[in-house]
Amino acid sequence: MAQTDETATTLGYEQARDELIDVVRRLEAGGTTLEESLALWERGEELAKICRRWLDGARARLDASLADES
Repeated sequence: MAQTDETATTLGYEQARDELIDVVRRLEAGGTTLEESLALWERGEELAKICRRWLDGARARLDASLADES
């Protein structure tokens, strides 16, 4: 379930967040094999990184905007 760099850059924050929520729900529900659980976990880690990059970028833009106002 590894994603390419292209997918990581084209996936929007909301899409990544919603998919991450789904991954967590599936992991919490159980009933998957060890292999499926590991694949879900890896996908969740990738989605969390994508969300973090979006949030970090938003914070940087906000900080830059506030610095410009000073």
